[in-house]
Amino acid sequence: MSAETASSARAFESEGGARRFISSLLSTGTIFLILLVLWIWIAILNPHFFEPGPFLAYLKRSAPLVILAAGSYFVLISGGFDLSVGSIVTVTVVVAARLIDGDPSKAWPVIVLLLLIGAAVGLFNGFVSTILRVPSFITTLGMLLILRGAVFLWTGGSPKGALSDNFRSIGRQGIDDVPVIDQLPWSVLLMFAIGGAAVWLVRADYGRQLLATGDNDLAARLSGVRVDRVRIAAFVISGTLAALAGILLGGFAGVSAQVGQGLEFDAITACVLGGVVLGGGRGSVVAAMAGALTLEALFTWLNLQGISGALEDTVQGVIIIAAVAFAAYRLRGAR
Repeated sequence: MSAETASSARAFESEGGARRFISSLLSTGTIFLILLVLWIWIAILNPHFFEPGPFLAYLKRSAPLVILAAGSYFVLISGGFDLSVGSIVTVTVVVAARLIDGDPSKAWPVIVLLLLIGAAVGLFNGFVSTILRVPSFITTLGMLLILRGAVFLWTGGSPKGALSDNFRSIGRQGIDDVPVIDQLPWSVLLMFAIGGAAVWLVRADYGRQLLATGDNDLAARLSGVRVDRVRIAAFVISGTLAALAGILLGGFAGVSAQVGQGLEFDAITACVLGGVVLGGGRGSVVAAMAGALTLEALFTWLNLQGISGALEDTVQGVIIIAAVAFAAYRLRGAR
């Protein structure tokens, strides 16, 4: 690489980093303001909402989606899509029930296997979409259909087996006898642990390379970033976290062949609501996770208002269109 090219690439990264930082601050502030307003509105409708029990129950419900949104963030910010995460959740629950079949001694080995399955699906998605140059939207849509068909073929539409109590306790139970809050759910602890790890990863070298790749992969290559490896790693993270979300959902949602249906769109909606720009390069992982909390709060508000759950898909569609339109308008204004 020539000195002039290297200098241009560094200048590009510096300017792009400043733009991303300002955009991230705006997005993060906006989504937390919306979340706070929704929390207050819910508390008006349900005065007990901010009590430790109900609020922790809300966080427990939100944890799988927050973890999914964190995984989807890495793929979206790299310029890709991952539509397979909902099917990975379903596979996780169905396979766990079939292999454990109520035997507690099998729970931990199966958990390790499930995480490896999620990582393997992510690795396949990343390899096909980067090395073979198949658009990630098509690759992961195909994987969604493959996994959905495999689950139906294996179960005949009715999952067999049962989850052991120690497996379900991860999503259902927690640390007992905690002062003030009585019980601290494992799912909430995992949510904050994954959130902290995601923030650390974004601020590390890998995160900077990922943002540069999503913003302009050609400039990233000129800067020495191994773009394909960075994008494949993003899919592996997404697949692994989808399996973890499935483990949590198995704890309190039970065994169902539809447990993960539509979650891929929930995760993308949460990220977009948090200000992540579709196409890559811009967005905050903190805001993406806050978007998941906001989406769950919105569904809670709809339930308290007595509005049909069938409108949730409509609400998500409106959110996606409005958020993408606003992001595009803001980018045009910045330019």
